[in-house]
Amino acid sequence: MVLLDIANGWKTAIMIVAMIAVFYLFLIKPQSDKAKKEAAYRDSLKNGDRLMTAGGIHVTFVSADRGMATVEVAPGTRIKVQTTTLQPIPERKEKKQ
Repeated sequence: MVLLDIANGWKTAIMIVAMIAVFYLFLIKPQSDKAKKEAAYRDSLKNGDRLMTAGGIHVTFVSADRGMATVEVAPGTRIKVQTTTLQPIPERKEKKQ
């Protein structure tokens, strides 16, 4: 009887480890990879890059300092935004007729 209880304990432990592995592989790892990729993108920005804010405003990157970026909305019109809101301009897909 004791051997059967030990076997059930191992099955439970294996299931818990398997569930943790699944959560890590499908939820945690992709999220951390995405965050690293976005941080690398923000660090690679240089003066003159065309970007889009999270609100959909197309801007030109000027400079960044401590989490804030200065961007140019129109010639001579500069505003400050958080660097986390900056993203590349998505490519347009042409409609097939």
